[in-house]
Amino acid sequence: MAEAAVDSPMEVVQAVVDEAMPDEAGLGCLVSLPGELLEYILCSGPLAATDILHVASTCRRLRELCQSSGKVWKEQFRVRWPSLMNHYSPTDYVNWLEEYKVRQKSGVEARKIVASFSKRFFSEHVPCNGFSDIETLEGPEIFFEDELVCILNMEGRKALTWKYYAKKILYYLRQQKILNNLKTFLQHSDDYESYLEGAVFIDQYCNPLAEITLKDTQAQFDSIVELVRKALRGLNSRHPSLTFRAGRSSMVRELDLQGQVLEAMNYVLYDQLKFKGNRMDYYNALNLYMHQVLTRRTGIPISMSLVYMTIARQLGVPLEPVNFPSHFLLRWCQSTDRANLDIFDYIYIDAFGKGRQLTVKECEYLIGQHVTPALYGVVNVKKVLQRMVGNLLSLGKREGIDQSYQLLRDSLDLYLAMYPDQVQLLLLQARLYFHLGIWPEKVLDILQHIQSLDPGQHGAVGYLVQHTLEHIERKKEEVGVEVKLRSHEKHRDVCYSIGLIMKHKRYGYNCVIYGWDPTCMMGHEWIRNMNVHSLPHGHHQPFYNVLVEDGSCRYAAQENLEYNVEPQEISHPDVGRYFSEFTGTHYIPNAELELRYPEDLESVYETVQNIYSAKKENAE
Repeated sequence: MAEAAVDSPMEVVQAVVDEAMPDEAGLGCLVSLPGELLEYILCSGPLAATDILHVASTCRRLRELCQSSGKVWKEQFRVRWPSLMNHYSPTDYVNWLEEYKVRQKSGVEARKIVASFSKRFFSEHVPCNGFSDIETLEGPEIFFEDELVCILNMEGRKALTWKYYAKKILYYLRQQKILNNLKTFLQHSDDYESYLEGAVFIDQYCNPLAEITLKDTQAQFDSIVELVRKALRGLNSRHPSLTFRAGRSSMVRELDLQGQVLEAMNYVLYDQLKFKGNRMDYYNALNLYMHQVLTRRTGIPISMSLVYMTIARQLGVPLEPVNFPSHFLLRWCQSTDRANLDIFDYIYIDAFGKGRQLTVKECEYLIGQHVTPALYGVVNVKKVLQRMVGNLLSLGKREGIDQSYQLLRDSLDLYLAMYPDQVQLLLLQARLYFHLGIWPEKVLDILQHIQSLDPGQHGAVGYLVQHTLEHIERKKEEVGVEVKLRSHEKHRDVCYSIGLIMKHKRYGYNCVIYGWDPTCMMGHEWIRNMNVHSLPHGHHQPFYNVLVEDGSCRYAAQENLEYNVEPQEISHPDVGRYFSEFTGTHYIPNAELELRYPEDLESVYETVQNIYSAKKENAE
């Protein structure tokens, strides 16, 4: 039996209206329908905002049903932008029609700005003042961010340039907000002990595109606490921790009862949930991000200690953080006399080592050296965060493949937010920006600040100031866009085109071409260091700028490249800077890159037709 056709809600409304038009009685029949039924029809199906406006203009009854603060416009908003509903309280009065209009306007403004970035900043890193247009936008920032997220979530392999700049803008916006929140957090007094909140700020700043919140992180801890309570109930069904309410600060005073909590914790964390110290991949930044530690159930001493301490405190055991050298620890007081405590009145807990309890002597065995009593003392939130960021800073300095040094940049920002007058770190930040060729004006500001803090740094500061000013002058002298035509006589030896997926004959890496020169344009020192003269054609051959799948950018000789017979997407963070789409066989240049290589796209089509179409025909 054939299925009966189902009319859309808009068709139902329109049909009723059409039937009602011949006489007033018919119209009266329409508006006399129960309000719940009409509301249901208007809230169901693919009705657009314009449809709702048309319905509302039919008569007073329907206009009242489509009132700006009613269910109909709330549903329109929810269907269009579902993720934003979390930002509204069910008890708040909301003019949903007005919210719809503001969100729509914010989306249009966001897309205009994203579209402008490629033309404005194709040839340079987005400068510090490049985001000024965003900071002056009207409307809630969350609406603008939501539109950027919508762009990033666009399906398929298209709009790569839009996604590239939407990601940069969203990264900047969220980091600025997180950094401001962190600075406010750091202004709390030393007895403010929200270690978890501080750790989440670090996590958020280094992963601004991930949806990380303190609320969600706390919910994960709450679920672990419930598992510990279940295990604790088996040890002592009348344990006071079983009655503690979430969000309230309570403490178990008897040591034996505290010990039962720790016993239950060790069972749940290390036996049941299989948390463990990450000895195999110790120097991995993921070990310091709280959401990753909870998900992967592994970390390093400081992150594992924060997990352990957070759970213990929620269950009434007042563990304290110890900034022990080389191996972060927790301490558990064993004395009731709080007035005259020394380091021997504590048991020290190694959360990295499955909650092992240590004496002072065993702590020294752990790191293989004797330490002064001062290093067994408790530290405040700021000192704990300083150590976490210091670990990230050390990892950032070890980066090899990531040519943007993003982790180093982020950890420097965090450290200087806590300690803004650290001269050596300020100097490192200035050198890093200078090395990357970004934000020269900010480099000068940093150098001026260093000079005011420590005039003895005039040698290093003077050198960087001189070369930064030269860089700024060179940028001013740069003339218009350089256009390279394949048809020009001097380009006759260029065989490959931008957008083609290539393979390096010697090293085997996959890459995509985003630029070329008729001969090697690098200096004599680079040519000597890269041993270019050992190539059969030396430096007198075309060289290609390529984005490599490992995230690096390289300059490869033509004789070292060949077509990739099995083309695939190149996972490189800068692909969207140069290309708008991946077709499955090649990349299509965006408007700015095509402007610089206007004849390459036609050559790409010919190559694809000859190489890949012929291969497909042979396979068939």
